[in-house]
Amino acid sequence: MMESKSPVCNTCGEDIGVKPNGEFFVACHECSFPICKACLEYEFKEGRRICLRCGNPYDENVLDDVETKTSKNQSTSATHINNTPQDSGIHARHISTVSTIDSELNDEYGNPIWKNRVESWKDKKDKKSKKKKKDAKATKAEEHEAQVPPQQHMEEMQPNTEAAATDVLSVVIPVPRTKITAYRIVIIMRLIILALFFNYRITHPVDSAYGLWLTSVICEIWFAVSWVLDQFPKWSPINRETYIDRLSARYRVFSEPSVAYSARNSTYLDKSLSKLCRFEREGEPSQLAAVDFFVSTVDPLKEPPLITANTVLSILALDYPVDKVSCYVSDDGAAMLSFESLVETADFARKWVPFCKKYSIEPRAPEFYFSLKIDYLRDKVQPSFVKERRAMKRDYEEFKIRMNALVAKAQKTPEEGWTMQDGTSWPGNNTRDHPGMIQVFLGYSGARDIEGNELPRLVYVSREKRPGYQHHKKAGAENALVRVSAVLTNAPFILNLDCDHYVNNSKAVREAMCFLMDPVVGPDVCYVQFPQRFDGIDKSDRYANRNIVFFDVNMRGLDGIQGPVYVGTGTVFRRQALYGYSPPSKPRMLPQSSSSSFCCCPSKKKPTQDPSEIYKDAKREELDAAIFNLGDLDNYDEYERSMLISQTSFEKTFGLSAVFIESTLMENGGVPDSVNPSTLIKEAIHVISCGYEEKTEWGKEIGWIYGSITEDILTGFKMHCRGWRSIYCMPLRPAFKGSAPINLSDRLHQVLRWALGSVEIFLSRHCPLWYGCSGGRLKWLQRMAYVNTIVYPFTSLPLVAYCTLPAICLLTGKFIIPTLSNLASMLFLGLFISIILTSVLELRWSGVSIEDLWRNEQFWVIGGVSAHLFAVFQGFLKMLAGLDTNFTVTSKTAEDLEFGELYIVKWTTLLIPPTTLLIVNLVGVVAGFSDALNKGYEAWGPLFGKIFFAFWVVLHLYPFLKGLMGRQNRTPTIVILWSILLASVFSLVWVRINPFVSKTDTTSLSQNCLLIDC
Repeated sequence: MMESKSPVCNTCGEDIGVKPNGEFFVACHECSFPICKACLEYEFKEGRRICLRCGNPYDENVLDDVETKTSKNQSTSATHINNTPQDSGIHARHISTVSTIDSELNDEYGNPIWKNRVESWKDKKDKKSKKKKKDAKATKAEEHEAQVPPQQHMEEMQPNTEAAATDVLSVVIPVPRTKITAYRIVIIMRLIILALFFNYRITHPVDSAYGLWLTSVICEIWFAVSWVLDQFPKWSPINRETYIDRLSARYRVFSEPSVAYSARNSTYLDKSLSKLCRFEREGEPSQLAAVDFFVSTVDPLKEPPLITANTVLSILALDYPVDKVSCYVSDDGAAMLSFESLVETADFARKWVPFCKKYSIEPRAPEFYFSLKIDYLRDKVQPSFVKERRAMKRDYEEFKIRMNALVAKAQKTPEEGWTMQDGTSWPGNNTRDHPGMIQVFLGYSGARDIEGNELPRLVYVSREKRPGYQHHKKAGAENALVRVSAVLTNAPFILNLDCDHYVNNSKAVREAMCFLMDPVVGPDVCYVQFPQRFDGIDKSDRYANRNIVFFDVNMRGLDGIQGPVYVGTGTVFRRQALYGYSPPSKPRMLPQSSSSSFCCCPSKKKPTQDPSEIYKDAKREELDAAIFNLGDLDNYDEYERSMLISQTSFEKTFGLSAVFIESTLMENGGVPDSVNPSTLIKEAIHVISCGYEEKTEWGKEIGWIYGSITEDILTGFKMHCRGWRSIYCMPLRPAFKGSAPINLSDRLHQVLRWALGSVEIFLSRHCPLWYGCSGGRLKWLQRMAYVNTIVYPFTSLPLVAYCTLPAICLLTGKFIIPTLSNLASMLFLGLFISIILTSVLELRWSGVSIEDLWRNEQFWVIGGVSAHLFAVFQGFLKMLAGLDTNFTVTSKTAEDLEFGELYIVKWTTLLIPPTTLLIVNLVGVVAGFSDALNKGYEAWGPLFGKIFFAFWVVLHLYPFLKGLMGRQNRTPTIVILWSILLASVFSLVWVRINPFVSKTDTTSLSQNCLLIDC
């Protein structure tokens, strides 16, 4: 029998105490964050009533009827637990969740093999490690006593509570109650007003324009549902603050978790022990976690090599230990230009990296650093700085000349193909049929900088491509980098960047580590997402390229639930999460079926399952067994190890690579000791072969998920379904900056790609409407947010219809709303006021400007009636007929002016629908005024409502109209012709169907004509 000690408060280090009923005091019933009553009272007194770990608010009655019990041997409790095998400490994080859920799993699935496997695995591991630990402790004790002064040694052994209280690496800062309460009240009021509004709209049809009325009501109901899906995930927004200086200071961490089986309640307990340590000490190796950077590029002629080079240079110059940074550049186009530009980049990095670190400059991308219009002499006390800066700028200009020369040379491909400097043919001359290529430029054994210091590792990777294989575009390239990096460096964390996103904040990785390496918050975090910020956008942000509302409002709201969605770049991943593992605080569960299966409550009698579900369940059990068997790999020689791996289901999941499979078991990263370094490159080439992923789980359950061109949304969604949470990090200095298309046509095509990916997810088995419902690990507000990300393109259908209604009403003289009574007027007025108040209060707590909100609203309409509409039809065509329609853009030469690209007009079919809507509504306005002039004073009253409706459409499409005109009204003739043609046909059809003269007058007129004797 096991005696459980009282868990320790994470803030003060004291026991958290027990309640009168003998149960441990639990402040947060959501995550069981360990905090005592005294610290909780202090948090309440300071106005912080939200859990530091999960962000959920504390229960107001949690402090009632609690009495604190203090353990007798408080000062030696940790030592006693560590040295006494029968006393296994219970970690507070798992006290209320793992105990109950694990017992349910045992009852539901009846899996006694789990206990035996865990115990046998742990026994073998303990026996093997005891001897090593004894020898290592004796050696380390002697060295430590010789190097560390006795007083310092005692200080580390017995830390005081004040030092322990400063171990927090990040805190959750909730939005002030005065702001968020009013915001929530207005949302509820708006819901009530909407219900009353729809009650009136449905019970008061317009008989004279029944079709128009019905269309408008259907559109308005869809808009209301869309608003609910977008609004409620913003119910609990939060802010976060990090303390990167504490990464180098002493703070509380937890030792490597161990598992113990409790016979009392048939549960598994976490025996992690609390201790104090430092990540960085002067003169000692850094204990910060290693990070592998992924940079992806495809076509160097469309993605300038100079931009990619700046991204790589900013990574190599990070404020992070050089031995902890590795940069992998994926060249998915196998272009010799990309390879040669990376050679030049590696050579220039030998000068650039020491310069950045010597003077701590920001940003560390040379193109953007030298373009800053600031006084670079400010705050620089070194007299040599001016001289070295000028020399470095000259070196960079020479570097740019060499890069531009390479680009100019690559404009025309030789008939015989490209040839390398040694005279051999470039292996990637055929971009669709070439072998895998890997080249390590910098690193531990590579070139050093000009001062003789070590540089981070830089690796060029181009995966193998052969005809007949599906390569899955960017997602496949990212998965290839996952395997290559696992073989060569195997850092526990991965940061992926687009080639045009450079590191703007050299401490960005440290910001992420404040969450990922936090012993309380970190274990359940799958990734840390940074907001996207952009350079080179016009001041007015005409086409909402900055996406301020999404990144500063929606993402902060999601951070208060289960975390932000993955947006494709600027993300630090936990490698284990990419491998499909569940978070450590969650019990193991069977995977979800691809079909929609709902299980409301567990029953003793198992329901009937599909054969595919039974197969997947058996496969997961086999995989779990393999995990614990492979824990003993070190007990076998190389041949036995490879045999053991081949006999398990790991090869069916991760592929046929013993080195890679062994690396997946190393939670803290690092290359396995049993691997021969001379064979690593050969093994890395093997894992990027085009047939490696066949009959494996790559792209299905592990790595970047296939099935949509927006693989980022799908990958993050799968992680959240497994129970992971993500973190949104918004440092004061933006972590990363990139470039965005400011041209109208390019911007619409970007939005088209995103919308098409959402439609593909909606039509796939991963649709958030039903996928993962049986697991219960995805919070319902988080699911609502994911549903919103996949259904928003379908809003284009009612939006186009709604934007057409004003023109129809003006041309036909009819309206969608009957004559308003006093009550109806109050409802409409209340609805408008609630919409305005919601926006104002949202601006108040988020800090977003009203101009950004209005630009976002305008482009929602512009994108909805163009790119989203095409995405819906293209998605259904792709699913039903297998047609993959591409909308090409023909570019023109950019003007040599600031934001010259903003005024370029490129022909694309996406321009036709919004242009047609503009012309139709303008024609309707003219027709409406003409009709009112003919009918007299009585027609002016109803006209104002229709005119307001039409001008609402025109105002939202105004940025589109400005972009269509260009700088000198150079609208393409084909756009004008198509738009006028469609507008004319539409107007004539409606005039023919509903002429301005009534049907009665027409009949009488025809009868009078018949009486005339011609």
